[in-house]
Amino acid sequence: MNMFVKHLLAMSVLSTMSTTLYANTIDTKPCAKTTTPAPVILDTQKTLSFWDFPNLEKAYLESTPSKRKDGIEVGQLGIDGGDRAHIITLAKEIANQKHSDIDSLLIAHKDKLIFESYYLRGRVDLPHPQASATKSYVSMALGRAIELGYLSMADLNKPIIHFLQQLDTSKMVKGADKITLHKALNMRSGIRLTRAQQDELAKQSEQMKGQAQVQTYLQHSPAISAQSQSFNYQNLDPKLVMQVLDAVVPGGAKAFIKTELLDKLGIEVYQWEDDVSGLPMAPYHSQMTSRNMLKWGQLVKNEGKWQGEQLISKEFMSKATQSHSTLGQDDIFFTGEHIINPGYGYYFWQADMQVGDKRYATTSAQGGGGQYIIIVNELDLIIVFTASTREERIMELTAQRILPAFI
Repeated sequence: MNMFVKHLLAMSVLSTMSTTLYANTIDTKPCAKTTTPAPVILDTQKTLSFWDFPNLEKAYLESTPSKRKDGIEVGQLGIDGGDRAHIITLAKEIANQKHSDIDSLLIAHKDKLIFESYYLRGRVDLPHPQASATKSYVSMALGRAIELGYLSMADLNKPIIHFLQQLDTSKMVKGADKITLHKALNMRSGIRLTRAQQDELAKQSEQMKGQAQVQTYLQHSPAISAQSQSFNYQNLDPKLVMQVLDAVVPGGAKAFIKTELLDKLGIEVYQWEDDVSGLPMAPYHSQMTSRNMLKWGQLVKNEGKWQGEQLISKEFMSKATQSHSTLGQDDIFFTGEHIINPGYGYYFWQADMQVGDKRYATTSAQGGGGQYIIIVNELDLIIVFTASTREERIMELTAQRILPAFI
């Protein structure tokens, strides 16, 4: 399978030997900085897949992160914000695996990275599987196309088939013209294909190349109706959006994402697999380092702006991060006593975090297995987590243990 990469790095995995992690790299003095460098990929590990990487012998905890010429400003936990003791206590608990298999935790306050930590498979230069956080990156790519004028905000309310000129609409199911970009971005396309059906269709590779992928979905789905266009979290909808992006930007979606987003953000080390369609995989199968995840978070928090340049339409970014579907507990993958009012925007999740008697609105990109980019605008805070096992309580952990350190 082709990889959409700038630098093709294989990733790595579980060591067959259990390793006890412990955190000893942070001095108790308020201004102390560790002399231990952040863990990196060793020369002997460059051919490993992510899932073959050995666990770190020691967790790396840094309250004064290093500047790495990657466009990220750094500061110091406790000086530039945050209760240092509170965060270090949590980090040591993570190092001792009291909170599942977390690979990294990064915290930025007021656009400065003030805490950086790696555990288990975490490495500063190792791209981590993103799972469904990839969907959020696809949303931002569409927002970049709007900023550059290849689409307009009004186009969000047009049917996706309007943009795909290679389709034969006469063979599509009834209601196919009711699937707008807005609905596809909000998981309300109305396409209903079982996993078994999708797997069977994927075997017919020639019928899934290019726009034929959309043709196939819209021929085999049941009719699209108001009832079917209720919220349904699935992987088909982002594929529709990727197809539209590919159709409207010069050079296609793959080159556009690289030159107009990844390059501009200074993201050089990553992986992004191709779908059977030949386009970049839209629902999952990208890999990013934790620091680069932080850059995506800064782009969201700063309303589409990166280092003074408006990369993503501010109007689109606002719409993408507001809830267009109110969700029930059965619709979400994150739970917790302090997580309330869940919603969904354009491949971004919304929820309120209850801290004491106050609620803080959050926006997040989320990927199965514990990949989170959490933005709390009121506190000027971005929290990045990566993990190697499905962890549904990251949001609750953030509400209980991280937000209080910044209030």
